Amino acid sequence: MLSDSESLSDSDLIGFHFCFVLYHSDFVFMPSTDRSLCQRIDLKTATGRAQLEALRTTLASQGEMVSPAGRQRTKDVFGADLTPQQVVERICADVRDKGLDAVLDYTQRIDGVRVTREDLFVSPIALVAAHAAVGEAFLTAVRRIRSRIERFQQALLVHDTAISLAGGGELRQRYLPLDRVGVCVPGGAAAYPSTLLMTVVPARVAGVPEIVVVAPPTKFGSENSHVLATCYELGVTQVVRAGGAQAVAALAYGIEGLPRVDTIVGPGNLFVALAKKYVYGDVSIDSIAGPSEIVIVADATANPEYIAADMLAQAEHSPGSAILLSFCAVLADRVAEALQRRVAVLERSDLTQDSLSRFCAIVITRDSAESVQLANEFAAEHLSIETADPEALLATIRHAGAVFIGPMSPVAAGDYAAGPSHVLPTGGTARFAAGLSANQFLRGGSVIKLSASDLAEMADDITILANTEGLTAHRRSVEVRLNRESGAL
Repeated sequence: MLSDSESLSDSDLIGFHFCFVLYHSDFVFMPSTDRSLCQRIDLKTATGRAQLEALRTTLASQGEMVSPAGRQRTKDVFGADLTPQQVVERICADVRDKGLDAVLDYTQRIDGVRVTREDLFVSPIALVAAHAAVGEAFLTAVRRIRSRIERFQQALLVHDTAISLAGGGELRQRYLPLDRVGVCVPGGAAAYPSTLLMTVVPARVAGVPEIVVVAPPTKFGSENSHVLATCYELGVTQVVRAGGAQAVAALAYGIEGLPRVDTIVGPGNLFVALAKKYVYGDVSIDSIAGPSEIVIVADATANPEYIAADMLAQAEHSPGSAILLSFCAVLADRVAEALQRRVAVLERSDLTQDSLSRFCAIVITRDSAESVQLANEFAAEHLSIETADPEALLATIRHAGAVFIGPMSPVAAGDYAAGPSHVLPTGGTARFAAGLSANQFLRGGSVIKLSASDLAEMADDITILANTEGLTAHRRSVEVRLNRESGAL
């Protein structure tokens, strides 16, 4: 339950954004048990609206539901039946108060790996060896992807700006890179060198001088050759062999040998997300991201094979959510058939089928307008538009982390290679949050440089507001500069 691992989805992550056994009014949204693999919701039926409302509530849940197996694991580790939030609060408080000792203790108790003070950091020799071991084809791919990300992120960068005042003064806005950034890399059921590219490269584009990576001490985390080789290729020399809430807390508060960072970015499981939420304020964070998700808006012109492939690409994260919104019942039937056929040949078929039955749905809407309305309400991490005129439909979309237009734009392109970061808001938070970009690694600040005439020009306005608010010392700080003070000092 507590490891920084996607492999714990069958028990430990149920209920973060994707526990589908949820009571809503008198309806319970249950995992699919029929041959179509995933739930089918028809909004033209009497029960359709209740099913949809249960689904929407599920996707916006706060992660306090825990499976029996997960609850038992918590009891085993902590000796009490704690909620995920309580688990995170205890871990973060212990790391804040006890430092490195708490990090090492929780790493052994939760991940089952003994890490010592001496081997907390991956050695430079191990980074060099991993880089030499992975093969040129992988490194060449990393370099091509890095180039694409750099090109896109550089185009997004905000720049210093200035305006001149009539009296010779100047108002400026300047942007400086953060000093030190922490990157969380998952390491449970799969290795994620792509996460390094999608976090480290934007930080480098912004000019961040110091980046530290945390990853659990597993074969898919800080022991993985491809992860370590990517770190070396991107110039990351600090890789910490720890994951989960204890690693987030270490980054936020600092521990022996690891100074605190300014911001923490990167995806993770429920406990990583809740830990980032907990430490926010001591540091900044990119977002409170949960399991991966996609909403697809499609009409009769869409290719059901493409749609099924995109749904499976999310479901194989396990957990992963995939929702099809279409008013075309024929398309819905064909997608269901394609899912059945395609999932059987996947390497992670069992995990993917579990996600399909628990976390995915085919929703038949009344018309295109209703599909758009629902897409905006879901405010999903990924939104795929596969319609006859996708650009026209895009103009009606207000809320989505990233939008994929047309049949040749699979989410996998955004996940791995296109250029925008794949670190995106989930669980409906795209209503107000955005995907990670180089600008999030910059700190903006204003610079005000006034001449005497500039100050005189605005003095009366300052006086009126200062007197209105009863802050006369503010007024006097202007008057003394302009020789306008009156009365005894």
